[in-house]
Amino acid sequence: MPIVFIPSLLRKFTGGKESVVIPGRTVGEVVRNLDQQFPGFRDQVVENDDLKSSVAVSIDGDLAVGGLLEQVSESSEIHFVPAIGGG
Repeated sequence: MPIVFIPSLLRKFTGGKESVVIPGRTVGEVVRNLDQQFPGFRDQVVENDDLKSSVAVSIDGDLAVGGLLEQVSESSEIHFVPAIGGG
């Protein structure tokens, strides 16, 4: 199953866990399964049935551009990365 690395800003929704092994074949399935285990997680990363613009997803070191439909493998490492503002 994919392993999801949780950024520090979202760990309050995962009971402080830094990483979680969770089933799913797409980012959307992973998010849904995370939300079942940790209610409220989905609301932090999804808006209007797509990833929030303030959240990026990295799968196996590559930036995912397919949003919730992006495919993941059984051995994928998934990182939710909050956008960093500035200028």
